[in-house]
Amino acid sequence: MKKMSLVLAAVMATGMILSACGGNKSANPSAGAGATSAAANGETAAPGEGTSNGLDLAVRIGPDTETIDPALNTAVDGANMVLHAYETLMIVDSENKIAPGQAESYDVSEDGLTYTFHLRDGLKWSDGSPLTADDFVYSWKRLADPNTAAPYAADMLGYVKGYEEAAAGNLDALGVSAPDDKTFVVELSVPCVYFAKLITHATMVPVQKGTIEANGDQWTLKPETYISNGPLKMVEWVPGSHITFTKNENYWNADKVTLNTLKFVLMEDPNAAYNAYQAGEVSMIKEPPTEEIPNLKGKEDFHVEPIMSTYYVDFQNEKEPFNNPDVRKALSLAIDRDYVANTVMQGTYSPATNFVGPGISDAEEGSSFEEVTRKNNGGDFFDIANHDADVAKAKELLAKAGYPDGQGFPTIEYMINDAGYHKPVAEYLQSCWKETLGINMDIKIVEWATFTPTRRAGDYQLARDGWVYDYDDPSNMLNLMISTSGNNNAKYNNPELDKLLKEANSTADVADHYAKLHEAENMILEDAAIAPLAYYNDFWLQDPKLKGTWHSPYGYWFFQYATMD
Repeated sequence: MKKMSLVLAAVMATGMILSACGGNKSANPSAGAGATSAAANGETAAPGEGTSNGLDLAVRIGPDTETIDPALNTAVDGANMVLHAYETLMIVDSENKIAPGQAESYDVSEDGLTYTFHLRDGLKWSDGSPLTADDFVYSWKRLADPNTAAPYAADMLGYVKGYEEAAAGNLDALGVSAPDDKTFVVELSVPCVYFAKLITHATMVPVQKGTIEANGDQWTLKPETYISNGPLKMVEWVPGSHITFTKNENYWNADKVTLNTLKFVLMEDPNAAYNAYQAGEVSMIKEPPTEEIPNLKGKEDFHVEPIMSTYYVDFQNEKEPFNNPDVRKALSLAIDRDYVANTVMQGTYSPATNFVGPGISDAEEGSSFEEVTRKNNGGDFFDIANHDADVAKAKELLAKAGYPDGQGFPTIEYMINDAGYHKPVAEYLQSCWKETLGINMDIKIVEWATFTPTRRAGDYQLARDGWVYDYDDPSNMLNLMISTSGNNNAKYNNPELDKLLKEANSTADVADHYAKLHEAENMILEDAAIAPLAYYNDFWLQDPKLKGTWHSPYGYWFFQYATMD
């Protein structure tokens, strides 16, 4: 067995593990996994004993979540809450490095197929009961259980030995075990060059078996049953209003947590959120009203930072006329992505030139997948500088599909939720496709809590979509198009792509892994499974007096070590 020490785990993060991604909770081995980089350097004072001396903080990162069940959540805002309440085996810290979480170290076998995690001494749940390796066994089996119907199950556990049998109902087939209370062993069926990244994802946290079995699917709805293991614990949930967490005194590194309470104010209307911020009712809001952006640029409390993600349009590939790749490709090529990002989105996003965007690593340390794509293909898939050529090609493809100048093409419907730039982008697409291709489109606005399950069920024609990376590997984006993925909202089904991605994700050869992923991206774009529009940046307002927080390129904010000047 090759011993992965704490130092080695952190060093790996700058190389194969992570090159440009962001994190969960801060974990500096020299200062304890609860300290931010500033705290580790003595720049931020630790809080006094007990939660009463801590900060009471209110923030707005989104509206009501569909769920905060770690196994069922697929939304960034929901995951942000989960990652304050729970902790994974290994985490990604504020410096974007893999660091110890619930496990203080792990070993990897020489063949790369067995991971052995060594848990910390004295781990507890927020209710004070012991947390052991058996809790991870239960939680990972629950994620695989077909009765759970976890959208991320195949993405997170597909490389674990026995996953297919477990997903069919034989949970004991899953290759996870607990030889003792402090040892959690995972056996893989094939090597996975990014498995150390997967285990930091929010779905991989432990959940308490007894509480879930006693309360069923209602366990997440009440503070007394939302038992967690991270720096915070739930104390109140008022649907449509707020969810409040407080310091978890049973967290292994609770002494480093500076908060008394963290209130997530649940607001869908950006104008209401902006008013609350101006009134001092919240100290941070994600996505202030888009009409305010010109006035906010340059101000101390306005922030814009890139995240690893792509904003795109889903075609419901199973429904006519979107089951025709020529139709999909025509609609995609007609879009002026530079105009979308720099005019409609006021430069707060960047135009998408491919599916996998900037900041994602390639085979060589320090390399960029996007740059290698550009080199391999002799340029980008979407020619931003020569959009007229793409428009001409779009018209040819639509005519080839039997709809010259849009003749005979049915009126189509685009489903969105009314937040951020979704409505302005929808209005642009409506105008673009009408003027360029002669296609009429209606816009359907759906509330957020209904939007995600409707899209996941495929009950739409066109829908806005976006993906923020869970780990720094292009497979995390490309795997969305696997036919069996619970996150394949486009319902795209291409056996050739499935085969290619399976090969890419099961090789121990890093160079071969990335080469096949480049091939897969080209296949997705040529078939127009989806239509990439832009690469995300997060933009937000934050009280300049609020310190000790950080924003990760995964689209999360972390507040558990916050202070207020």
